Amino acid sequence: MGHGRMPPCSLERGPDIDGVRQAADKRAAAPGQRLSPSGSLRTPAAMAKGFFISKTLGIVGIALGVAALATIIALSVVYAQLKQQMDNAEPDTTTASTPGASAPGNTAGTPGTTVGPPGTSTNAHVTTTSSPGTSSPGTSSPGTSSPGTSTPTGPPNAWNERRLPRALRPENYTVSLQPFLTPNDEGLYVFQGNSSVRFVCLEATDLILIHSKKLNYTLQGGFLVSLTGAGGAAAPSISTTELEAATEYLVVQLDGQLQVNQSYELYSSFTGELADDLAGFYRSEYQEDGQTKVVATTQMQAADARKAFPCFDEPAMKATFTVVLTHPPDHVALSNMPAQSVENVTLGDQVWTRTTFEPTLKMSTYLLAFIVSQFEAVNADQNGTLIQIWGRPKAIREGQGEYALNVTGPILSFFERHYNTAYPLSKSDQVALPDFNAGAMENWGLVTYRENSLLFDPLYSSIGNKERVVTVIAHELAHQWFGNLVTLRWWNDLWLNEGFASYVEYLGADAAEPDWDIKDLMVNNDMYRVMAIDALASSHPLSFREEEIQTPAQISEVFDSIAYSKGASVLRMLSEFLTEDRFKRGLQSYLHTFAYGNTVYDNLWTHLQMAVDEDGFPLPGTIKEIMDRWTLQMGFPVVSVDTQSGNVAQRHFLLDPNSTVQRPSEFNYTWIVPITWLTSDNQGETYWLRNQIETNADFATAAVSGKWLICNLNVTGYFRVNYDQGNWDRLLGQLESDHTVIPILNRAQLIDDAFNLARAKYISTELALNTTRYLSQELDYLPWETALSNLGYFQLMFDRSEVYGPMKRYVRKQVTPLFSHFQSLTSNWTTVSSGLMDQYNEIFAISTACSYGVPECQTLASGLFGRWRENSSSNPIPPNLRSSIYCNAIATGGEEAWDFGWEMFQNATVVSEADKLRAALACSKEPWILQRYLTYTLDPSKIRRQDATSTINSIARNVHGQSLVWDFVRANWKTLFNQYGGGSFSFAGLIQTVTQRFASEFELQQLEQFQRDNADVGFGSGTRALEQALEKTKANMNWVAENQAGVLQWFQRESQ
Repeated sequence: MGHGRMPPCSLERGPDIDGVRQAADKRAAAPGQRLSPSGSLRTPAAMAKGFFISKTLGIVGIALGVAALATIIALSVVYAQLKQQMDNAEPDTTTASTPGASAPGNTAGTPGTTVGPPGTSTNAHVTTTSSPGTSSPGTSSPGTSSPGTSTPTGPPNAWNERRLPRALRPENYTVSLQPFLTPNDEGLYVFQGNSSVRFVCLEATDLILIHSKKLNYTLQGGFLVSLTGAGGAAAPSISTTELEAATEYLVVQLDGQLQVNQSYELYSSFTGELADDLAGFYRSEYQEDGQTKVVATTQMQAADARKAFPCFDEPAMKATFTVVLTHPPDHVALSNMPAQSVENVTLGDQVWTRTTFEPTLKMSTYLLAFIVSQFEAVNADQNGTLIQIWGRPKAIREGQGEYALNVTGPILSFFERHYNTAYPLSKSDQVALPDFNAGAMENWGLVTYRENSLLFDPLYSSIGNKERVVTVIAHELAHQWFGNLVTLRWWNDLWLNEGFASYVEYLGADAAEPDWDIKDLMVNNDMYRVMAIDALASSHPLSFREEEIQTPAQISEVFDSIAYSKGASVLRMLSEFLTEDRFKRGLQSYLHTFAYGNTVYDNLWTHLQMAVDEDGFPLPGTIKEIMDRWTLQMGFPVVSVDTQSGNVAQRHFLLDPNSTVQRPSEFNYTWIVPITWLTSDNQGETYWLRNQIETNADFATAAVSGKWLICNLNVTGYFRVNYDQGNWDRLLGQLESDHTVIPILNRAQLIDDAFNLARAKYISTELALNTTRYLSQELDYLPWETALSNLGYFQLMFDRSEVYGPMKRYVRKQVTPLFSHFQSLTSNWTTVSSGLMDQYNEIFAISTACSYGVPECQTLASGLFGRWRENSSSNPIPPNLRSSIYCNAIATGGEEAWDFGWEMFQNATVVSEADKLRAALACSKEPWILQRYLTYTLDPSKIRRQDATSTINSIARNVHGQSLVWDFVRANWKTLFNQYGGGSFSFAGLIQTVTQRFASEFELQQLEQFQRDNADVGFGSGTRALEQALEKTKANMNWVAENQAGVLQWFQRESQ
């Protein structure tokens, strides 16, 4: 899943999100805030993720009776009544079935009876039995039975366990669904359907557990389902059926045993709500020509396929799926596979279109997708693969899908070569959705995206928007092999799926845009960002034990920056020390061996080891021995080098040296570290540090006057480096005399390592600040971005104190030469710099200069924004500069500027433009305006649900809005939690952002009180983030107390 680089992939980063990774959220900086030139904040869910029956039943589809329309209205009444009943139900109570209208298409059940909890999240359950007095799992009268009811032989209380028993394995599903795209008399949007799953029995059992969530069933012969033997074989009769809402199971108790190696078919007919909750089979809306258009679409990852139809909803339960969609004739239906047949059918007095799709390849439920919409597409052929980019008709007609179409072909070709495996499908549909929780989702053959991750309009979109599109596409297409063809067995190893895609997305994007040098961005965008979290005592290892990840909320919580960005970083390190060719050979062997199957991470190590053994390549241990230290223990080492003695040592790096690590490690927090190195006159071979302390004569460079040493060349290793004071002094001297002698990535590394080492008390804060003194000469993006990112911590700690005045003066002094350089290079901002990095640095120069009050920049911003206000139909601001200009102009322009920005946001037809305006509206300095904007986030007619938490985060980053947001979150936590769900990928980022300035005893007490006050509601995917916020607040308190006076003096001295 693409993250919001970040979450869920679902950039999957959005828990890529894949989800993003929830791929990068583009945002503007509030006054005094720093905006990265891409406008991106990398977070997982930013950068954030992700069925069929017997052929005979599948062909039946959704056969509507003559009274179809009247029936669905009656059914919805029952649905609404049941929803109210179940929402009010007490835990562990038994609810009787509720008479109502029969579901159209039900031919086997009791006419007019529906049962189920269509929208409950309680532990209530519904039971149907064969006769009075028959016990069933979870009923209120355990121990009673009646003749004909057998004693269950499955695991005791298996329906209370979160994981499915291994007794049954699905083979294929047929799923027939009909979404209704207009509300019924109860105001509900609903879908109805039927499903049949053929499964084989592996162990004799009289219990069937299959996942089901918020579905309302039509009874089949008095039960929620019916069971038949495949091929005419007999099947045991059903004793009871029950919905166990707490564990999201449909429980089927049988009177006899299922026979080993025999196949059976389970059939059900159901109705669900086509809600706007961005999960399962859901509803998305957009406006076109003054009309509201409704889209029925899906997001199954991680555990919401069960919300669309009953299924064995675990990644290892792979099967094939045949999908049948019944939809209005003026809509198009899409699914993972091409359409097999399209026919018009008359149901009642209406004509519908029924689209039947080809059976899928063998795959996991979370990768299933289907969409009914009025979208249009542009298409191309890539070596026999049909590529289509779908979106709102207006957006597609304006050419917003062209860039995605142009890069998809080269990216697919690159991965076919990289994996040495042909793309497994005949088509690659990519769809831009108006409402989508993650950044993107890698559904096999039908990849779904947020609009800003797929659509690009050169008239409105910045280079950052362009980079987001190409990297998120590359992330999701990487999954078509790694994740879809070969799938991890369980979510505890999610890091390998998402970390791998987060690594190779840069390789795929580089193939599409070879002039960008985009691979270098990974160090700043992924590695440094995640190191800040992984240096906390409350971090966690890449890989969990299976038993640690059980509930949907726990699964969602795994879609974090550790999985995406640390996973990417350690895999990049592995590829570097193996060499890319050797890494690819092992990877290809892994994919060929496990195609259409499931794996654990050790399987990849085995195949990489085979490639190593083939060559006799020397390593200090096996791949498993080396990599287990990076995946099974949290954190990373700081490598300390003494250039006088050549001593080199490692230690677990903790940002707060006083924190206590509670999680034990079998490796005692020692790593096998590959150290590449460079001196002022030589580049050496990789040195492997195996123990806590060793001596390497090559590192004893101090004897030669002026000779410096840099370890971790181009930052290929996932660790930090500290040196003796003499080597630091020689490196600082080199930076100030001729910084270009040191590679760009290592200039950035020196800055980032120094600031983090200072926070951890390895070196002085003054030494860290001294690494920024040379920046007035620096013209490259990565060192600048790293420096201002680290000074951003000082801003957060001090922008409410006397330190901030001298700090602003210092940053203005350092950035003004960079601003002037680009002003000249672009002929006073009338042309665009060439290359990705130069464009990013130009954006960075303006963003920083305006945020820190460079007068020429503020004059530029107010002038350009003023010209736009005078003629709103003609925007004179270059797309690359809009985020910065909008933010600064709204910050200084008062109510009138904000109202104009809000009007332009409401009228924006290009999502990247709307995103820039939405973020800039959070830059106001007026508390009442920010408070009003906060209330808008709870109104989906003003701010889309998918954008609510990112908008709240933007306001919280503004020093004028932070306290407002903290009050807002505390007052509305229950509403936010209930509205967006405990599994939402957004909660971790929300907690992290709203607490990032906390550095006082009072704020710590407030945070602890917030934790106590909402213990009953819970924190969902934000649980670990809350623990980290408490830890970081304590560390911030100590750091401010120890450093404020010295930092004030340094900025006062250096700002002269």
